[in-house]
Amino acid sequence: MTEHPRLPEVSERVSALWQCMTLEEKLAQLVGYWLDRGGEVVAPMQGEMAGDEPGRALADITRDGIGHYTRVYGTRPVDPVERARWLWDEQRRLTSDTRLGIPAIVHEECLTGLAAWKAATFPTPLAWGAAFDPDLVAEMGAAIGETMRALGIHQGLAPVLDVVADARWGRVDECIGEDPYLVGTVGTAYVRGLQSAGVHATLKHFLGYSTSRAGRNHAPAAAGPREIADVYLPPFEMALRDGGARSVMNSYADIDGVPVAADPHLLTHVLRDELGFDGTVVSDYFSVAFLEVMHGTAADRGEAAAVALAAGIDVELPSGDAYLAPLAERVRSGAIDPAYVDRAVLRVLAQKEELGLLDADAFADEPPASIDMDSARHRDIARRLAAESIVLLRDEGALPLPLGARRIAIVGPNADRAEALQGCYSFANHVLAHHPGHPLGFAIPTVREALAAALPDAEIVQEPGCGVAGEDATGFGAAIDAVAAADVAIVVVGDQAGLFGRGTVGEGNDTESLDLPGRQRELVAAAVATGTPVVLVVLSGRPYVLDWALEAPGGPAAVLQAFFPGEAGGEAIADILTGAVSPSGRLPVSLPRSAGAQPYRYLRPKLGGPSDVTSADPTPVRPFGFGLSYTSFAYDDLEVSASAATDGLLQAAVTVTNTGARAGDHVVQLYGRDVVASVARPVVQLLGYQRVSLECGASARVEFEVPAARFAFSDRRMVRVVEPGDVEVWVAAHAEASGIETADAGDISAEHRAPVRRVPGESTPRALVRLSGPVHEVGAGDARVVRGRVRELAEVGEPVGAGGE
Repeated sequence: MTEHPRLPEVSERVSALWQCMTLEEKLAQLVGYWLDRGGEVVAPMQGEMAGDEPGRALADITRDGIGHYTRVYGTRPVDPVERARWLWDEQRRLTSDTRLGIPAIVHEECLTGLAAWKAATFPTPLAWGAAFDPDLVAEMGAAIGETMRALGIHQGLAPVLDVVADARWGRVDECIGEDPYLVGTVGTAYVRGLQSAGVHATLKHFLGYSTSRAGRNHAPAAAGPREIADVYLPPFEMALRDGGARSVMNSYADIDGVPVAADPHLLTHVLRDELGFDGTVVSDYFSVAFLEVMHGTAADRGEAAAVALAAGIDVELPSGDAYLAPLAERVRSGAIDPAYVDRAVLRVLAQKEELGLLDADAFADEPPASIDMDSARHRDIARRLAAESIVLLRDEGALPLPLGARRIAIVGPNADRAEALQGCYSFANHVLAHHPGHPLGFAIPTVREALAAALPDAEIVQEPGCGVAGEDATGFGAAIDAVAAADVAIVVVGDQAGLFGRGTVGEGNDTESLDLPGRQRELVAAAVATGTPVVLVVLSGRPYVLDWALEAPGGPAAVLQAFFPGEAGGEAIADILTGAVSPSGRLPVSLPRSAGAQPYRYLRPKLGGPSDVTSADPTPVRPFGFGLSYTSFAYDDLEVSASAATDGLLQAAVTVTNTGARAGDHVVQLYGRDVVASVARPVVQLLGYQRVSLECGASARVEFEVPAARFAFSDRRMVRVVEPGDVEVWVAAHAEASGIETADAGDISAEHRAPVRRVPGESTPRALVRLSGPVHEVGAGDARVVRGRVRELAEVGEPVGAGGE
């Protein structure tokens, strides 16, 4: 800590304010204060951290000012209009009654919508990934941001840009997918949407959090520097460089023994010096104190504060457990250069200036007298995104439901529960779980309710059968009787999201098994055994082992996967069951064959798959990008540039035709492979994608402009480069549609080699492209995003008009 830190460039107003601040006033700007915190556990080890100083007046607590107010709307159910009125008054008090008159930044969780009572709940991020639709995610982000800004909220703690590595990890439902490009493009869209409303997005969790060993929350990250740089870092780079995100939150984990909260290489060198980030870094809740109590790398709170501040954490959230008195003592004793405090406070003041909080008229307006936090617009976006995210995994002719079905059984623990549609960071599952009986505050039809509304003439019989978890099967009899008497049965199974043991998935709810929790699989098997056609609907926050439902003889007639689809998820599922909408979701994560195959990601080198040197087979039951439809699509006439410069662009185009009997959406996926490289590279890599809507019999020409930098990787010097040489490019329905690359071990032959499994799917032949020129070192100016364009065709091969955009 002997090196004097470089102070950021700021405006004259910020500089003048900073120069007149006392140490206590500076430190007050570097912490949050958690209002309303009571017995609700909504953060890790919350009960072990410092209390709320009962009996102490807020005016006294904030006498030197305050940096953030933590979850003003999102800690307990409060009336939004009444709380807004209080907040405006409180901000005016900070402006008039504190010496410097600086209002507080108000931050809230907003991963599935604003996490507050009565606010719309959108699909969970894993559903965003399944939709493959960044534009719609941006639209959702803007709607969320507008609600937040109207309530006086300035910063949202989203999106999560962790790349899924292990389905056993409880926080998978908060993530977008297992491919860094999908995560980056969809996450950047959310950032742009949220920030278009004037609310700062917070990227989390920087960096490598999701690669924790054995999928355990907070466990050490199990990744080398190349994997960190090439898999986990790119989504953050995209959201910062292309999305302009204004805040970043650190990971709880340690990487190779160094906690990220104490790592200046990641938080300063990589994040700021290499990626050019100039916003604020906020700590994940209590992660500064965790340097002492969990990592054991600091002797006390003061040392933890000094280490975290020097590493690059500007603001301690949710409260000043380490950055107030313990840090003040360190500064006064000379144990830390006070310039580190100055560096952080200048960044915070610059953020407040950017948000308009330093303006004289910051709270001259009046709080909203009324607000609709779940408007028709919110519900429309939620329903469209939910519908696009639902993945059809199997259909043996059972869907859409037959018109003649007059008696429908809908059974399973998630058939008639609103909570089953919502993710871990929804207000219902995050906060209202502590307030049993409290109304949700908005409409959220269950699957049963939505299906009954869609089929008013049908007799619908509902029985839960069993719980999501536990061994109680006393409800099996009634459920199976209902199935046996029905024309068709819908069995709705899956997860209950929650935190730290309150549920089967969510923060702190990691698992050792990827079988459906409890006795749900037995319920499905018993329903199938009746002979009634069964449609299985999985409402979950992680992918489960479903080979028994998809590959074994005598399985369900159809299987739908829905990753916590939100408040309109029941209606979206009903739309697909009845055929009002054709399914178009694609798996953003591979569907695992077993828990023993974890961690797994489709981005693997040859030796990451089946081979002659192992009898184990990690091949997923269904691969990344897989999804069926009620219609069919064909690819023709793939054209790809024969060559491109290592610092240039290559062009690819394919004709897509709807060859089925009805209209539908299709996600065109462009894949690539580096044939020979200086380090082991994946056998298949998503380069880009484009969603296209086609009427029955219609065709479109889908064109891609691909930066050569999409083939970049960290070389043996740990420099990100594009090497000259041959690459393959093709279009496919999913990651394995063009075949699975396996390792040929030559003279070694396993006696019990795992069988090679093929999942059907359309694919074009692979085109060979020569990347020419010198090794290109990738920099900030290189394009990162593949540009897609859709040109309609009147008939196959006949362009419409002159081909303009």
